[in-house]
Amino acid sequence: MNGNRFGRLFQVTTFGESHGEAMGCTVSGCPAGLELSEEDIQEDLDRRKPGQSMITTSRGEPDAVSIKSGVQDGYTTGTPIGLIIQNKDARSGKYEPFITAPRPSHGDFTYSAKFGTRNWGGGGRSSARETVNWVAAGAIAKKILAREGIELKAHVNQIGDIEAPDVSFEEIKEHSEENDVRCAHPETAERMQERIAEYQEEGDSIGGSIYFEAQGVPVGLGAPRFDSLSARLGQAMMSVPATTAFEFGLGTDAAEWTGKERNDDWEFDDDGNPVPVENDHGGIQGGISSGEPIYGEVTLHAPTSIPKSQQTADWETGELKEEKVIGRHDPVLPPRGVPVVEAMLALTLVDFMLLSGRINPDRVDDQPGEYDTDYHPRNPRNE
Repeated sequence: MNGNRFGRLFQVTTFGESHGEAMGCTVSGCPAGLELSEEDIQEDLDRRKPGQSMITTSRGEPDAVSIKSGVQDGYTTGTPIGLIIQNKDARSGKYEPFITAPRPSHGDFTYSAKFGTRNWGGGGRSSARETVNWVAAGAIAKKILAREGIELKAHVNQIGDIEAPDVSFEEIKEHSEENDVRCAHPETAERMQERIAEYQEEGDSIGGSIYFEAQGVPVGLGAPRFDSLSARLGQAMMSVPATTAFEFGLGTDAAEWTGKERNDDWEFDDDGNPVPVENDHGGIQGGISSGEPIYGEVTLHAPTSIPKSQQTADWETGELKEEKVIGRHDPVLPPRGVPVVEAMLALTLVDFMLLSGRINPDRVDDQPGEYDTDYHPRNPRNE
């Protein structure tokens, strides 16, 4: 199986299955000298982990990360960072009915058809549990970006037909973690939670969307055409399980705007540099960052694992069957998807920062040739 690596210079290679022994990833391309601890990574993992509220799966995974390589005395060394997250609460027995009878709208059939086999417990490699690796790697990317003055955040802006009004970046930072839905508009969050509960009681699920924004992104990230910032960001977001749409700036609303309405006029800033008056382009023009905030939206469909009877076809017996997906599953995905979307945004931006030379790929202090640094190990015999 290919397709397990993301990034050009800041590369993340992941492994693991939903009900396997462990999840994990290798992060290559992280510069040396970044102060990093397991606690730094754990903070974001705790936002993604299951069992954190009544509107998430009850699977009891602590998602505790362990750094196995690439860090010495609390600082990155420039070598690959190895991360391991053990699976502690896997229960594969409930998936036995679907070994040869694929669950509706899952990856069961396509994985079996492609490879002739598959890890069927919990969906194996196709499970959204695999995103725990992305969030772990994304936490490292966030720390690097923060050193460069780049800040990013996301929140749930729609569940079903309930849509939150526009909120500021500051409001997202202040309010998105105050409720289980992770919506930065408290009143809307209450309505969203009520709607999710209704679907839970019916044994069904519902979709939604996540708004994301990054501030402090410099001008010039991205290359024309196939390596444009928008193209790579689209790849990142469309890789998130259950994603059916990605948009930035006006997104699909641009279909209703005239050229005059959408075009951003130019003016000069205090330093005499041209800057757009508005930001309807979402921080990206010609596939390259414009220096304005980058913002967009990711749409996620309703979770496909629901406790309602559905028809499947058992290719081993040749029978059509009615089966229920019995297990521990989320009734809605965006609340736990927020840190996943943030991670993919961070991984994309840090990769482009390295590619553009904004960050020294060898060391965060950008002092090539210096060896007697604050983060170099000390010889205990010299003390």
